[in-house]
Amino acid sequence: MEEQIEHKNWFGRNWKWVVPTGGCLLVIIVIILFVGSIFWGVTSMFSESAPYQEAMSRVQANEQVIQQLGEPIEQHGMSSGNINISNGRKSANLNIPIEGPKGEATITVIATGRGDDWTYQTMTVEFADTGEYLNLLETDELLDK
Repeated sequence: MEEQIEHKNWFGRNWKWVVPTGGCLLVIIVIILFVGSIFWGVTSMFSESAPYQEAMSRVQANEQVIQQLGEPIEQHGMSSGNINISNGRKSANLNIPIEGPKGEATITVIATGRGDDWTYQTMTVEFADTGEYLNLLETDELLDK
């Protein structure tokens, strides 16, 4: 007598490891997308803020910064700091790493504001290779560390 042997398909033979593995991969992908969206949101919030925009435009127009770093001057890495908005009052404390073909520097911005207006307490560039500071608010003189 011939017996019919039932052959299971691939999924029928392997479901015990495919389902948990697929579930774990799905969880990992969701976590990566969640963290990526938070990173993108924070980065966008910094780069679209008025203090960031003002600092970058001053740096890109400053002859001493251009002489030290070259052109083009762009953000290098991730900005750090915070921007707070509460009851119409705003404050920003940002550190923005920048680079040009000749070197790197960090912009420090401390500002407060109300409505659409910002008042800058500090806006300096620290050059990585020399340790010198340039005050972008008052003078174009390089200050020693």
